[in-house]
Amino acid sequence: MSVIDVVTGDITTVRADVIVNAANSTLLGGGGVDGAIHRAGGREILDACKILRATTLPNGLDTGAAVATPAGRLPARWVVHTVGPRYSAREDRSPILRAAYERSLLLAHSLGASSIAFPLISGGAYGWPVELAVAEQVRAVTSAPVSVDLVTLVAYSAEVHRMTTRAVG
Repeated sequence: MSVIDVVTGDITTVRADVIVNAANSTLLGGGGVDGAIHRAGGREILDACKILRATTLPNGLDTGAAVATPAGRLPARWVVHTVGPRYSAREDRSPILRAAYERSLLLAHSLGASSIAFPLISGGAYGWPVELAVAEQVRAVTSAPVSVDLVTLVAYSAEVHRMTTRAVG
């Protein structure tokens, strides 16, 4: 079982073996967390993502999947990129959201990581109600089939920090 820590801040400054990127499917950067990670990590991350696109992921990364690259200038060894689903009031996509967390943890474990830092996947532009996104995040990291020593959940605001801390219990 992992120790779960909740912090408020910028994921690009968190020290961990793995920093998770709430990526867009192109893997080539974008807005929000994805853009911030690419900017802070530098060219090495983009170059690694371009190689993935040119070889094993020509159509980009599927929703719920995860892939690793070097972390460039980030205070981490690797970046695990995962694509969260868009929210739908008509279709339950929570299993896909949990899969993004679980596959990220599995990949981090396979890399030999002892610590991982997660943003709130799909909790921004993808339209998930924040309380639902937080609940799925905590459910996924506490019930994943593998663990690492330390899971840091990085909240982007004091309110999200309060919700996450409450959900962790």
